[in-house]
Parts: sequence; structure tokens; C-alpha cells
Amino acid sequence: MPTADPIQSARDLLDYIDASPSPWHAVATSRQRLLARGYTELEETQRWSLTSGGRYFVTRGDSSLIAFVLGQQPLAESGLRMIGAHTDSPGLRVKPKAPHTCDGVMRLGVEVYGGPILATFADRDLGLAGRVHLRDGTVRLLHIDKPLLRLPNLAIHMNREVNESGLKFNKQTELPLLLGIAEEGKSAEQVFATALGVDGNDILSWELAVCDTQKGSLWGPQEEFIASSRLDNLASCHAALSALLAVDQSQATAVCAFFDHEEVGSESAVGAGGSFVADVVARIAAATGLDEEDRRRALAKSFFVSADMAHGWHPNFPAAYEPQHRVMVNGGPVIKHNANQRYSTGADTAARFIGLCEKAGVPWQQYAHRTDLGCGSTIGPIVAARLGMPSVDVGNPMWAMHSLRESAGALDHGRMIAVMGEALAS
Repeated sequence: MPTADPIQSARDLLDYIDASPSPWHAVATSRQRLLARGYTELEETQRWSLTSGGRYFVTRGDSSLIAFVLGQQPLAESGLRMIGAHTDSPGLRVKPKAPHTCDGVMRLGVEVYGGPILATFADRDLGLAGRVHLRDGTVRLLHIDKPLLRLPNLAIHMNREVNESGLKFNKQTELPLLLGIAEEGKSAEQVFATALGVDGNDILSWELAVCDTQKGSLWGPQEEFIASSRLDNLASCHAALSALLAVDQSQATAVCAFFDHEEVGSESAVGAGGSFVADVVARIAAATGLDEEDRRRALAKSFFVSADMAHGWHPNFPAAYEPQHRVMVNGGPVIKHNANQRYSTGADTAARFIGLCEKAGVPWQQYAHRTDLGCGSTIGPIVAARLGMPSVDVGNPMWAMHSLRESAGALDHGRMIAVMGEALAS
């Protein structure tokens, strides 16, 4: 698969992220792109009838999605070529009984989701995005992309040590977001209802994420960098989806799996630790006539690429990195290693991915975390363990991971799309 035009790929990524301010929106955006390319939507509650070469996708919980193209070769002989990523990002989530008044100011109570850099939410134009369940049984996506909320800093005159000690917030008492001056008859629920065009009494429940209203952008002298929210990990979702949509004829069955709840451990019905991917694989096997023996043969011949962003070397903080494993932004896709299986990469799967990079004509890098720092993990070890499938953990390098506004390399994104295309076709 030829390397995509880097700026075109980067701009399309920014459009994808701007349209996906929450995991539910990310699935909706992916769904639209799949339908536009002729994919058939399946329902978990119905029986599946699949045909060779067919293109399908299924969602679970509105925030996880698995799409696949049935290969020309028998599944038991060729196995699966699968890429996995996650739709969620760390941040702030609105509590069920969030709106409250404090000294004449209306505030919105929030809960910390995953491990965001909380200081990056301060003094930003914040909106809301997520899903709302209505009394009539329907579910509506909500995206208020205008400046609605704010987390104002305390003036330095009252926080003299902020530049030396860092900006910190008490998660219970100092994170509620300011919504407005309290007025009779004014409520946050009414704000949500107005945005949806419904009556406030019609709203039963919600799952809402706080989002930045600033759109993603290219930056740098040659626009060689990307700045946006949710690059971790919608950049990987977009790259995998772009590679899948470029698949014409596939010999092996090509699969892309996007999971929610990675940032909080993946142990949920829609997370990588749940049954979603195993259920889909079992149903593909059943629909293509495989018995249990052949299903296990297919898994043994499969290959899984777990795609999640990597820590790019930051020249201002060299002591934070393992000196021999500095990976450079715009230096190419990164293969991630950890001896304690925080990443699923083995020598065999690393070698296989290197071969894919060479075939795609893109550079590659290898990353290991400092030994004296705790290493994060991915869906790679989880899915590999559940399916018994050879797996490699990869990702593009980035700066400010888990900030409200992250940065990455525009040149790397097209390269990742290219090597993912090779992974699905191999």
C-alpha cells in the first residue's frame, strides 16, 4: 500500500477527531464512513449471514465497533489480520446529579476519567459531548461545541507557589466547572434539552464528556505537526479505519476493532477485556462453516496489531526517557517493548512488523520505557491473551499524551496508514 499524502491524511485525521468529541461520536463517525463505502451493518441480536468478500461491521454499547472484510481464502487456512485501538480518551465526565449552585454560581460536578493532565483543562473554552437517553426510549448524541464551561485558574496572587509547585486541583472541591450565574428557572438540564431540541423532562440519563471547543490544527513552519484533543487514541482508530477502507480484495479476513474503556482498564462489556471481540470472531467462524477445531487453527494463523500512541522524545525533558530508546516525532511508527508484558510485543512479532514497515517503505523505531518509571499498558496484552493470537504493540510518537491538547507528527500518520494497509493484506 503506497504511503498516503501526509498533509491530506493529517487533515482528514483532524476532521475525523473534530467530528468525534466522545467515544459515542467516534463510533458514529466511523459508522458513517463505513456505510458510505458499502459496508453492511450487523446487529448482535440477529442471526448473521456472511458471504466471501463481504464487508461488515457491528457496534456494541454505541462506543465500540468491529469492522471486517471476509477474505477470499478459507479462514482456517489464512487466519485473521486484525488491528485494534480504543475510542476513549482520558478527561472529565459529568456526574449524574452534576448541576448545583454555590454562592450564586451554577457549577457542574465532574468525575476524573482515566489519567488526564488536569492542569490542561484550566482556562480553556470547554464544551460537552456524549449521549443522552430520553423518556421515549431513544438515544441522542449531544455535542455542544461552543464555549459553555470553564475551569478558571486561581490568581497567582493567591497561589504564589504555582510556578514552582505546579498547578494542582483537588478533584472533589476544585474541579467543578463554572456554568453561569444562578438564575430562577435556569438549569443545566435545560441547556442539554435546548441543544437536543427536547423538553427538559424528557431527559432520563446521560454520559457526557467535557471537550475542548478548539478544533485541531497543523502547526510548524511546514505544517509538519498536528495539535488536537484525543490524538490518543483516535489517531490510531483513524489510521486503522483508513487502511481497512482502502482494502480492495483481501486474501485473509481483515478486521479492525475499536474498544471503549481502555483508559480505565478495559474490563467492561464494551472494553477489550470483555467478550466483544471473541464473540465476533466466533460468529465469523460459525457463519463461514468452521468447527471449533478450525476456529482454533484460524486463531493460531492470525496476527494482531495493537495500535496506541507512543511517547515521543521531548528535548526539554531528556531525563524522562530511556537514553537508548528515544523515538522521534515524525521519525516513523514505533514498536513498543516491555519485558513485563505491559506491551504484547515479542521478538517474533516485532520482526514481522519491521518486515511490514520495510514492505510499505516507511521508517520504524523501537521504544522501551525507563526502567525506574512505571509503564502504561494497552489493549494488546488483553486481546492477545483472550484470543491466543500473536500480537505486536505499535503507535505513532506524540507529545503531551493525556493533555487536553496533544501534539504529534503529520508525516507519521500517513506512514502508519501505509503499514497498517500492509498488515491487513499480509
